[in-house]
Amino acid sequence: MTRERMMGEKLFHLSHLNPEGEMKVTLVLEPRSNISSGESPLSPSAVSHSDSASSTQSLSHGGAPELLVGLSYNATTGRLSVQMIKGSHFRNLAVNRAPDTYGKLFLLNSVGQEMSRCKTSIRRGQPNPVYKETFVFQVALFQLSDVTLMISIYNRRTMKRKEMIGWIALGQNSSGEEEQDHWEEMKETKGQQICRWHTLLES
Repeated sequence: MTRERMMGEKLFHLSHLNPEGEMKVTLVLEPRSNISSGESPLSPSAVSHSDSASSTQSLSHGGAPELLVGLSYNATTGRLSVQMIKGSHFRNLAVNRAPDTYGKLFLLNSVGQEMSRCKTSIRRGQPNPVYKETFVFQVALFQLSDVTLMISIYNRRTMKRKEMIGWIALGQNSSGEEEQDHWEEMKETKGQQICRWHTLLES
């Protein structure tokens, strides 16, 4: 239920599109390892935040690690829903292979005390892992401006060793403008999920 494996993909250049009306194209998918960088100046991982893959192609591609997060809040039920959707450019600094990653979520009150915590399951060997896990926190409407949601991504090196890839904070003590804007937009949309990419900060 939680494991995903890429069956194949194909680069399609938009310059091949017919500007007049519709066109139907049959694409033959290839394994990720068969697509050479010579086909295009852009690797598939550079073209977009591609879904998780078994290869380590995006390890050689630059760029800071990023996380796609979905937020929604229902004022009637006091349910804060946080969806960990997917990551991009997660690297294993010690060895040149894709990391085994998981996310930890902490909800903190106005004085920094932990109110609740949870974590995702592990995604193994994926530089662009897809989590698609949703966590629900109970937060009363009057508390919503006083809480901070911290999200940390860890690389599990061994059973006992782990290292932080990066973190973000949203809410009262947001780690940046993007995070603060995301939180405020969630509050204004009243129940609708708002999804945004966030650049992870180094620990």
